[in-house]
Amino acid sequence: MKVSKQPAPNKRVLTLISLRLRDKHAAELNRQARAVNFVWNYCNEMQQKAVKDGRRWLSSGDLQKLTAGAGSLLDIHSHTIQHVCKRYDINKKTSKKPWLRFRGKKSLGWVPFDQQSVKFNGKTFKFRGVHYETMHMRSFPEKSLIRGGTFSQDGLGRWYINFPIEVTPDKHPDNTGRVIGIDLGLSTLATLSTGEKYEAPQFQRRLEKKRGAAQRANKRRLARKLAIKSANQRRDYLHKISFALTAKHRTIVVGNVSSAKLARTKMAKSVYDAGWSTLRKMLSYKSIRNGGICVEVNEHYTTQTCSACGALPEGRPTGIAGLEIRQWECGGCGAIHDRDVNAALNIVRLGLETLDAGAAQMRSGQLWSFFPEENVRA
Repeated sequence: MKVSKQPAPNKRVLTLISLRLRDKHAAELNRQARAVNFVWNYCNEMQQKAVKDGRRWLSSGDLQKLTAGAGSLLDIHSHTIQHVCKRYDINKKTSKKPWLRFRGKKSLGWVPFDQQSVKFNGKTFKFRGVHYETMHMRSFPEKSLIRGGTFSQDGLGRWYINFPIEVTPDKHPDNTGRVIGIDLGLSTLATLSTGEKYEAPQFQRRLEKKRGAAQRANKRRLARKLAIKSANQRRDYLHKISFALTAKHRTIVVGNVSSAKLARTKMAKSVYDAGWSTLRKMLSYKSIRNGGICVEVNEHYTTQTCSACGALPEGRPTGIAGLEIRQWECGGCGAIHDRDVNAALNIVRLGLETLDAGAAQMRSGQLWSFFPEENVRA
């Protein structure tokens, strides 16, 4: 069970900002990205030598000592080199491999920066004496502190600046509605416990034929452009859904359906096109931003359990074959259920039980024994 931790009143929380830069800055950022790749590959090479010589593995501190003074030689910020060393060490530990892949020409550009490295004057971002202009600008809270972030490149070579800032959560006047449960699916992306449904547009499948034709014709840039287009369409659609839900409802309970397991079946394309994980993340941080809360619960047996009487009756939809059953009748109480709405009602019940148990333990001073720190998402 995961809970998006609701901030205290007037407490500032972090939100991520991503802005596209003008194309005139691409040459300078490409140069710095090549220097970053050089530092990464140097760290990888030193790690390989240490492993083959039987010496202890290099830490981020060791790598920073080996790369000291390289900033002036490569004409990049020293903080950028330090972040590369730290990221290399983190990725190495996460992958549990002695060394990682080398970064080459096909690697997307990436230039990390420190908190004090970038300044914003209201119109442009200043980094190493260069003023970077964005394609579009959005308003920031006054005295916003730009924390460490990155310059990143997409598949079409366009550059973005990404950084978190502190904002005060808004108390949306309309998000005082009832608690809702959300059942995630494929044909219907999200079914609410109120009976409302959001269909899955399947953006990737719409462009599948065009993308396949481009790949067969060896038009790689067009194929990448179509892939990015479908991803952007999906992200925009999920943003609209998550905004509408978090603006209207203060407490949201969502099921933890696993895309990783279903991705190994024949439904893989539809699973990747749905974007369940992205939607859950959006619901989590937007609930915090609107002064609400998002709870993620185990949805095991929520489809098969009768939401009216709580029984597991005979004739309930089970297994892969049961996916075709969209409506069923409970053999115990006789209630007739829409498959997805029934699951959403069971999900919201589990969420309320979880919150009630958490509130009881909070009153007894045992909140953290019920909510382990690693399961609470700030």
